[in-house]
Amino acid sequence: MKAVTVSPKFQVVIPRDLRKSMDIQPGTKVQILQYENRIELIPLRSPKSLRGFLKGIDTSIDRELDRV
Repeated sequence: MKAVTVSPKFQVVIPRDLRKSMDIQPGTKVQILQYENRIELIPLRSPKSLRGFLKGIDTSIDRELDRV
């Protein structure tokens, strides 16, 4: 877990390793959510950039007979 400091202008810097792993570039928009006692930053992705992200997912599941 990383710790960051809030600046006098209420700004924070996202650590480099997190930016790289989440592919956050300058100008990336993030959604900010308050969940109980924490703040979550969620990078917003365009629908075009999400194309194919489920490639290779295992879709072989047992279905109930009335759901086929």
